[in-house]
Amino acid sequence: MTANLLDPSLILDDPRLLTEWFAVGWSREVEQGRTVSRRALSRDLVLWRSASGLHCWLDLCIHRGAKLSLGTVKAGVDGDCLECPYHGWKYAGSGLCVAIPAHPGLMPPGKARAQVYAVRERYGVIWVCFGEPAGGLPEFPIAEAEGFRVMLAGPYRFRALGPRLIENLLDVAHLGIVHSGLLGDPLRSEIEDYEVTKGTRGPHSGPEANDIRIWQPDPDGTGQGAYVSYHYEVQGPLTAGFVKHHGAQQFGILAQVVPVDAEHSEMRMVMAMNYGHEIPEAELIAFQDFVAGQDKAIVESQRPELLPLDLQAELHLRSDRMAIAYRKWLRQIGFTYGVA
Repeated sequence: MTANLLDPSLILDDPRLLTEWFAVGWSREVEQGRTVSRRALSRDLVLWRSASGLHCWLDLCIHRGAKLSLGTVKAGVDGDCLECPYHGWKYAGSGLCVAIPAHPGLMPPGKARAQVYAVRERYGVIWVCFGEPAGGLPEFPIAEAEGFRVMLAGPYRFRALGPRLIENLLDVAHLGIVHSGLLGDPLRSEIEDYEVTKGTRGPHSGPEANDIRIWQPDPDGTGQGAYVSYHYEVQGPLTAGFVKHHGAQQFGILAQVVPVDAEHSEMRMVMAMNYGHEIPEAELIAFQDFVAGQDKAIVESQRPELLPLDLQAELHLRSDRMAIAYRKWLRQIGFTYGVA
């Protein structure tokens, strides 16, 4: 990061981050009996699935600091355990150590336990919260609606902080320029006036905007151009999405950004659409991969890296209303990660 950033040790020092649900992987990645490692909020995590369910722990054996993700899942009389690869300490699904091979007759002390985090699954996504959740899991109703096909895209890694990624997602005016020929046309890039309102998904909702119309040559990878209407909503400081309509056809994305460390973020997306069922999933994912690559080049170039919440720091236009509302909302809730 460049010199205009804070001390890296302070970047993730926002207590609000501990109350959010973060998408750290896909349910299909964690099969019963195997471990998967992840990194989020500068924490190494281990995901593993036992007969009793999914677990997310700090990837650390309290004995000598070995990575539990290098261990193995072992079946036991009282349920599956995760065995440390170093000295064979066995941890039950609760996180409590239940056996120490070097001292078979010793009852493991109460301190011998893994750091356990809240973990849930929804839409094929693994959601983790590192503290007390401020609210429920993000909602994406069309992913559960009849006739909708659901796909998972990403993770897309950026050398940028989360608020810049979310604001980019909410920025309809860039579609005709950055994604020319796909999500917009430079010669037809005017943004009609639109209104921003308070979100409707509970007290923690951010801003929402409806009926933002734009011409798109290829709205979703099907190759069919159309005027589309966007409905954007922010469900958390680092969670946002949209549904776009053209006629009866709907395509939506729920996007969630995980701060990996003080310099990098990862975005995962749940996509849902009620048409184009004949198109192979791989093609639609490849389209989204390409679009994300175009965004990556721009977002990583933006300066300052910290999103300015002072509206006098950058020039704004009426087409930026959703971004302006997002910045105002971050200030209102006291969010400090990735902003200035």
